[in-house]
Amino acid sequence: MTASLDVTPSTVDRIRHDLVGLRMPRALEALDHVLRRLEQGEIAALEAIDILLSEELTLRENSRIKTALRMGRLATIKTLAGFDFAFQPSLDRDRILTLAQLGFVARCEVIHLLGPPGTGKSHLAIALGVEAVKAGKSVYFCTLAELIAALARAEREGRLQERIRFFCRPSLLVVDEIGYLPVVSGGGNLFFQLVNARYERGAMILTSNRGFAEWGDVFGDPVVATALLDRLLHHAVVVQIEGASYRLRQHAELMPEHVRSKATITPPSLAPTSRPRGRPPKNTSHPATA
Repeated sequence: MTASLDVTPSTVDRIRHDLVGLRMPRALEALDHVLRRLEQGEIAALEAIDILLSEELTLRENSRIKTALRMGRLATIKTLAGFDFAFQPSLDRDRILTLAQLGFVARCEVIHLLGPPGTGKSHLAIALGVEAVKAGKSVYFCTLAELIAALARAEREGRLQERIRFFCRPSLLVVDEIGYLPVVSGGGNLFFQLVNARYERGAMILTSNRGFAEWGDVFGDPVVATALLDRLLHHAVVVQIEGASYRLRQHAELMPEHVRSKATITPPSLAPTSRPRGRPPKNTSHPATA
């Protein structure tokens, strides 16, 4: 049912004043247009109210998402809609879309995205992070090198536990580029302390171009690597991407054959020993005792 509404100038002025007081700039901006539609009988009074509130809510939600993306260091926005699944046929599109429903965040699970450089690991990690932000989840993104550098600096300044608590706050922590750069001495132990603190308390997404069997080399200590994988594979989803580099697709003929080959990164052959849920014992020393 549509009907015009007798709105006096004083009433409109009062509405404008109230919208300013309520800090509803988008509703204020849309008010004149909505009133014209109302006067012309195109919409009913309730529909007019609905339009004003919807406009304002959309503005606020977009602002919230923009702020959350900035705070989570997701400056370069990637989306699942923008991912070329046809270029990476080894990926199960439905499986990725299921992950985008974010059940793994609620279950505090770890998503491992493994594959050669350029196969879309970071794109997928960021896209899933964006989906989490849109759903109201807190997210933080960093590379492994940035993470360890921040923890090492905090350790030197006597603020390590404070910094670990900072990285434990987000519902989802995305750690990119594991295996791309050498880990500084002691960095593996610092990363273990963070992983141990987040274990069964917060979800993570990790991307790596190295197989789990190589993590001893990545972190410079097989014992640290074993302790890390013990926790990171307990409640985990491993997504293997087998394919060529998307970035080099137009220049593949210029690359050496061994680089162009679609080498796989083999996940562990044996599933980790099942561990009961619950808080692990506190340990801030070398994980050999974990």
